[in-house]
Amino acid sequence: MQTLLQAAAMVPASIPSPDWSGFDIPLPWGTLRIHAYALCILAGIVAGLWLTSVRWARRGAPEGSVWDIVVWAIPFGIIGGRLYHVVSSPDAYFGPGFDGTGDLSLIPQIQRGGLGIWGAVVLGVVGAWIGCRRSGVKLSAFLDAAAPGLLLAQAIGRWGNYFNQELFGGPTTLPWGLQIDADNPNFPAGTPADTLFHPTFLYESLWNLAGVVLLLALDRKFNFRRSRLFWLYAMYYTLGRVWIEAMRIDDAEQIELFGITTRLNVWTSIFVFLAALAAFILLGRKKRTGRDTVYLAGREPEKVDGPKAAAVAGDEVRDPDTVVSDSESRDNLPDNQNGSRRASVPTEEAAAAPAGTTPGPDATAAGKSGSTATGTAPEAGATK
Repeated sequence: MQTLLQAAAMVPASIPSPDWSGFDIPLPWGTLRIHAYALCILAGIVAGLWLTSVRWARRGAPEGSVWDIVVWAIPFGIIGGRLYHVVSSPDAYFGPGFDGTGDLSLIPQIQRGGLGIWGAVVLGVVGAWIGCRRSGVKLSAFLDAAAPGLLLAQAIGRWGNYFNQELFGGPTTLPWGLQIDADNPNFPAGTPADTLFHPTFLYESLWNLAGVVLLLALDRKFNFRRSRLFWLYAMYYTLGRVWIEAMRIDDAEQIELFGITTRLNVWTSIFVFLAALAAFILLGRKKRTGRDTVYLAGREPEKVDGPKAAAVAGDEVRDPDTVVSDSESRDNLPDNQNGSRRASVPTEEAAAAPAGTTPGPDATAAGKSGSTATGTAPEAGATK
């Protein structure tokens, strides 16, 4: 037992650096490199789409419309995310101080990492708006349905930073410190090779997963509409992003505001939080009018009239010519005393009797025996 404890004490308590970052697919003209970073992004998209499609269907959205929307939102989001990353970390692409020593060919190489979430969200919403207009549904309704899925996708996609060994925090002695290969280009120069770093990718992934649970619980309780859940998502994410971003030591654009110099992403998170808070409050003060629907005005599905509508509503539709009243049905049951059938209406002969005569006292009995009884013609609607 003592030997096991000594062996355990010798093992460093840390998160090891990944020994795998992707694989190659042989092709006739060379090889295709599949990066782990891209696989994490793809896995996040798939998981987020699954959660979004389930929530979207529960809100009564037209079948298949989620795919008509995301086919626009995803490409726009990827482009927006890359552009934001290039703007917020321009040195590699334009050189320090935009001196022209950077490599512009790196801009489209997203497999190397670098997608800014706010650019992805902004242009992704633009793409979603296009898809929603084409599908005849409200963008606000779709954003509410997609908000938890966005956080889920971000939680999974963040693991791509782990496989790329990038975007980690400062040195730490905590037992969950992250190992980074000393020969990795992202390893800070002049730092001892055995230095551990804050795993900011893990912090953000756990923060986002907790947010998914929180958003689902709040939406279940308060039934948010008019994009309020989306703005709640923006508030929650930026609240965590501020302190996580402040821990990172990778190169980023520094902005000075109000006498404070910090990373562009920190300022962006603060401003987005304030804007989301204002939108959430203002939308909450606006009273709901009418029935909540995901459809745009004038794009609702056509209502079905007549017997088909009754069938959809679950009502049984009968031929009006074959409808029989309860009293008529009871009168046509066999008589328990003599086994004969009671007639609730005059026979055909009685119906054909000349008008002006009065029914005899034995009219009912005549109906039983099948004899003809004189009487007035029956009132309209008495028989069919």
